[in-house]
Amino acid sequence: MKNSIHITAALLLLTISFVARGQEQDLIDAHPSRPAKLPDAPALADETAPTMFPHWEHSRFLIAGQANIVFQSDGPFHSPYEGTNSFIGRGEYKVSLLGTLYLGAKLRSDPKTETDAIFNLESAGGRGLSEALGLAGFTNLDVVRNPNLGSVPYMARAQLHQTIGFTDKMVESTRTPFSLATEVPERRLEFYVGKMSLPDYLDINDIGSDSHLQFLNWTVDNNGAWDYAADTRGYTYAAVTEYDDKVWSARYALALMPTVANGIDLVWNLRQASGQNWEFELRKPLLGHLVSPDRKGVVRVLSFVNHAHMGLYRDAVNAYLSGEDPTPEITKHEKYGAVKYGFGLNAEQELTQYLRVFTRFGWNEGQHESYAYTEVDQTMEFGGDYSGRAWSRPNDKVGLTFVSNGIKSDHQEYLRLGGLGFLLGDGKLNYAREDILESYYNLHAWRGVYYAFDLQFVDHPGYNKDRGPALVETVRMHVDF
Repeated sequence: MKNSIHITAALLLLTISFVARGQEQDLIDAHPSRPAKLPDAPALADETAPTMFPHWEHSRFLIAGQANIVFQSDGPFHSPYEGTNSFIGRGEYKVSLLGTLYLGAKLRSDPKTETDAIFNLESAGGRGLSEALGLAGFTNLDVVRNPNLGSVPYMARAQLHQTIGFTDKMVESTRTPFSLATEVPERRLEFYVGKMSLPDYLDINDIGSDSHLQFLNWTVDNNGAWDYAADTRGYTYAAVTEYDDKVWSARYALALMPTVANGIDLVWNLRQASGQNWEFELRKPLLGHLVSPDRKGVVRVLSFVNHAHMGLYRDAVNAYLSGEDPTPEITKHEKYGAVKYGFGLNAEQELTQYLRVFTRFGWNEGQHESYAYTEVDQTMEFGGDYSGRAWSRPNDKVGLTFVSNGIKSDHQEYLRLGGLGFLLGDGKLNYAREDILESYYNLHAWRGVYYAFDLQFVDHPGYNKDRGPALVETVRMHVDF
């Protein structure tokens, strides 16, 4: 933890030094999904500015940073038995720290053919409750499941972004750490190639995708049934193609899969393993005449197909019941050529100038093992947020959401007989859906400093009716530089 703090401090001092030299820069946020557009070069004396230092949009370069510190605790809860991967019933507290340095440069500035080079350096320290085990909807998205990776800085993202415009008509674009343009052709192709996280570009939701300023739960900020290609830290090497038109967009991503479930190493042979993803987005109000046509609405439909070294839960169960295996162990039945697929729906709608609502639904075939993200075969989520502009605090926000996760019968039987997934395994299972209610208040304290108070009520942790409920309390400090 101490090393992580030193590393993060060094990254932030580097950011400050660039600002002091007068480098023109812009920071949208520590997460690509943040909807609000920052003001152009706020004065240093402006204590209500959303970043620590002023930023300029019209620059060839971007340098920015963020730090996110999360303190979580939970009290004792009903737990008549525990297994290797259980969420611990005695109560505990843990702290995580994530620091990121964002760098970007326009290699070509013409908006119709702009080329950006993107590089991110990151350090993740601390640990999650129960070592991030025992919950399908884990309570802190910043936590790396394998704490043995340590807090040594690593390359999070390194990629090229190319725009090809098909029209001279330009529209405004919000600058982000992954796209430096402030205006883009209305009809265009965009390509991203390199190391990335697929949720940077797919399944984004302006209300429920940002764990630094919004909700914290894994299955709130991402579709839990989307077993997206990623290593243990959530990154992969991929190519993303996106076509954008006036009111719709279409995306395709081809990515590398890990060598083992939730592993840190990736398979580079696409003939052996790959993750393919498709998404269609329509930007129109969803409730017709029930809301003003000025109120923005978006719906996104996602599908994925993963080819990887996976096993079938049923094979592991049958091998155990026949006496072939002493315990159910899916890793003994993995093979290349296995296919896992699924679908997702993601929608959001402004209702008033202050109130927005959103929903997600997800489903995957559930017969093959959960492999890359979390152990969810079905998910449904409803929630919303309310802006502090209503009480004259424009950068404050309050949010509330409910998510219910489930797994299929073969997955249930595997866990009931004592099998272990990469996240779950109480030794036995009295199945029920894992239901989570999360609420937060995000407080803008001063310039780029934010504090959040978050509560998560988790019923049937790890899908087990015999255990829980658990209440997780969180205090988060976030700094945008």
